[in-house]
Amino acid sequence: MEIKNKHVFITGSGRGMGKDFAVKAAKLGAHVHLVNRKENNELEQEIKSHGAASVKTWVVDQLQTKQIDNFITAIKEENQDVDVLINNAGLLTGGLLENQVPDEVQNMLQVNIASLIRMTQGVLPGMLKRNSGVIVNNASVSGIMYSPCATTYCAAKAGVVGFTKALENELAPTNVQTLLLITPGVKTDMFDQIYDKYGSNMDLSFLTSIPASVWADRVFDHIKNKKSICMPSGSNRFGVWLAQHFPSAFGYFMVKNFKR
Repeated sequence: MEIKNKHVFITGSGRGMGKDFAVKAAKLGAHVHLVNRKENNELEQEIKSHGAASVKTWVVDQLQTKQIDNFITAIKEENQDVDVLINNAGLLTGGLLENQVPDEVQNMLQVNIASLIRMTQGVLPGMLKRNSGVIVNNASVSGIMYSPCATTYCAAKAGVVGFTKALENELAPTNVQTLLLITPGVKTDMFDQIYDKYGSNMDLSFLTSIPASVWADRVFDHIKNKKSICMPSGSNRFGVWLAQHFPSAFGYFMVKNFKR
């Protein structure tokens, strides 16, 4: 899909990876829709300055299902096309399972999987009616690489993998597509949180990261070329391959870097 003049909706686009997705969409000449918890005029002007056809903010807190439903109602009432939905909003949990705060885990599951499904359900009928559209779901390598200290986060991201692959099969008879992001370490505030949440029990010297702008370029290239999965490269790609094909070997490596 060519992005120019398409309506691209991005959740969690106020900072980090989501902001870089918005910048990339703007550079490609899209109508950029920021789906965030609050309006930010400075952010809108910044995204606009990169060449966006237009920029609009939709105020949606992904923790509030009522706000998601109100958003879906609003785009229907306004006959607003959604050409691309990037489900990017996310929260991170980590640490030994018995030490994780239940309310934080619940919030993470709500944002990372439940709200993602609800947003997808909301925009899908319009895409099917037009027989066109792309749903991009951010799963991360944690959807495949199961690390100690990442129990609940892996559960959510594995759910995104399963949901997206099953939806891909459902949509096979149509021109509506899915793109599953097996996102590697991307240098954002959330990535930095890994050290705080995992560092007491994991040797994290193996972690690597790439700039968010580099990942955004890769993702939009995959959208353009109608790919169904966007994998990382380099050592992250090897880690995913090892976890998929030799899970015992991957598990041995992770446990070796773990202590209680």
